[in-house]
Amino acid sequence: MAIYWRQMLAMAVLFPLLAAGPVRAEPVTLAYWVAWDPLQAEAKAAQAAIAEFEAANPDIKVKTQVIAYDALHDKLVTGLAGGDAPDMAWGLGEWLGEFNRMGVLADLSAHAKAWPDLGALYPNVVRNLTIDGKLRALPNYLGLRALLYHADMLKAAGIETPPRTWDELVQASAAIQAETGKPGFGIAGKGVRAVQELFTCLAQNGVEIAKRMPDGKYRNTWAEAPEELERVTGVLSLYGRLLSEKAIAPQSVNWSWEDEDTNFALGQYAMVMNGSWMKGRIDQNPQAMRDVAVAPPPVGRIAATFFEIAPLYVFTGKHLDAAWKLATFLLSRGVQTAMFPDRSPRSDVQSDPVWGRPFTALVPIGVSFPPIVLGSIPRDMETALGRVLLKGEKPAAVAAWLGQSVNKSLKRSGQLSE
Repeated sequence: MAIYWRQMLAMAVLFPLLAAGPVRAEPVTLAYWVAWDPLQAEAKAAQAAIAEFEAANPDIKVKTQVIAYDALHDKLVTGLAGGDAPDMAWGLGEWLGEFNRMGVLADLSAHAKAWPDLGALYPNVVRNLTIDGKLRALPNYLGLRALLYHADMLKAAGIETPPRTWDELVQASAAIQAETGKPGFGIAGKGVRAVQELFTCLAQNGVEIAKRMPDGKYRNTWAEAPEELERVTGVLSLYGRLLSEKAIAPQSVNWSWEDEDTNFALGQYAMVMNGSWMKGRIDQNPQAMRDVAVAPPPVGRIAATFFEIAPLYVFTGKHLDAAWKLATFLLSRGVQTAMFPDRSPRSDVQSDPVWGRPFTALVPIGVSFPPIVLGSIPRDMETALGRVLLKGEKPAAVAAWLGQSVNKSLKRSGQLSE
């Protein structure tokens, strides 16, 4: 009888639990830091996609936090160092080497191998995000640079086709200045855009900021290779020539990327190396932007352009599978078509014949920074431009100084091959 009552008591305890059904685990909440502008179409498309993702995956919730790019890097570094980092974040490719050296990036190789859409990504995009055989990030969007030009200004100067080389560009700029009274070309002399433009010109002359050496570390080799140093000198001399021959406006030596973009959109100069995001300026400046066309960038010794791969960084943590699921959903063809129709890392997403295809056609010649901790290198590159353009120093001396400065930065971060 005692056994009977014990069994009945056990059933009384279990019955309500069984009737309530299986116990469900708490949803995973992914912290996702983004740098989109909430008012732009890409942000609205992303928010709609995340809502769709959550509806299809009720066990995963996504908590987005919008942080301006200017503040995002430092906030990520602080969070990663203090154990308060997100599961996934937007970012710049220039941060890849730093985050990899910190040991905070998840190894996505195994997940990628099983992902059927991996082959839809441009191969050199995947290569640029792979370090020592391990995929350390996924691409978010691309920022390739082409030659944008105001066709009416070129036509007024009797120029039928956009310049194909830098010599042609300088000559065309003189003709545009003479006919329209406006500079032919624009540069950014300050900030991240200035560094990217200088990096592009170096790459077009077959010069690397830092080479990977047999020991797996990096070194600037300009001082050891006179031909390389001569090419760097030539690049800095080109900047001096752009200024002295009035191809650029004198004030552009102090321009940031905002100044460069705004003045081009207003029709204050004729040509610029810029990205497909300038399409967003059409609504603000419909009259001035009506004649803008796109051409390949001027060629140096080789064809090259800056390949800005804005990664989706997935950080190490307990939510890797859920973060991968979200990241690959955002990289699906439908979502990419809605978010980044003109700058998607997928080769099967190409739309606008003016603002899409002319840029994605440049993917094969895209170049990116090596996966190193850049440290003071961007600041030193910006300083080098200032020494040539503002102080009038000799390009050869500045080139030698810049090479030495790169190696000093590499040494401080423990990456210098000696």
